[in-house]
Amino acid sequence: MTPGKSAETARPTRRRLSVDRRREELMAAALELFSKRDAEDVSIDDVASAAGASRALVYHYFGGKQELYVAALRSAAEQLESRLRPQGGGRPLDELSAGLTRYFDFVEEHAAGFAALLRGGPANRAGEVGEIVDGVRQRLFRLIQKQMRVEQPSPVLRTTLRSWIASVETAGLDWLEHRDIERPTLEKMLVDHMVSLLSVAAGYDPDVNRLLILLTQEQLA
Repeated sequence: MTPGKSAETARPTRRRLSVDRRREELMAAALELFSKRDAEDVSIDDVASAAGASRALVYHYFGGKQELYVAALRSAAEQLESRLRPQGGGRPLDELSAGLTRYFDFVEEHAAGFAALLRGGPANRAGEVGEIVDGVRQRLFRLIQKQMRVEQPSPVLRTTLRSWIASVETAGLDWLEHRDIERPTLEKMLVDHMVSLLSVAAGYDPDVNRLLILLTQEQLA
């Protein structure tokens, strides 16, 4: 009787989990694995073992590894994008700084999701994975454009902003790996980096020069 009761009480917690909660557990386990290894090197068995689930259950919820991979990355992207929604009302560089703080909040709180998202989407990656990562970058680009009150960026400004976004992503991955720079210092450095990039770009585009003057004047006001 006692062994039977022990077996019964060992499983009910899993059985009571909602479908959404179970999917979240599986995706969290997958993100942790995908953040450390290439997707090709992670098996369904690896995910099932990490989540304390059966192989059949993973297939039941996702159909296969590619479906799980895409779902996990999309979940990470949606969480990051929710952090990046504009607050508005402040000076452009102050808003940029606040956005970076929210960005690094996500990096710190969801390290596996952030790492998996960027590892999964190099510039030459095609298909759904590339679209997910590029979607995050496009939304971040539009957010910065809105913060700087730019209607239509010139080619020089577009290149500058995209270069800065790539720098922010690299800084996030480096910070996760080493954590040897204080977050506020890193965030301030990245804001200064933006100003430096704009200063260089201003020598090639009078519109960027006018934008830089405006940003500097508003910051001093």
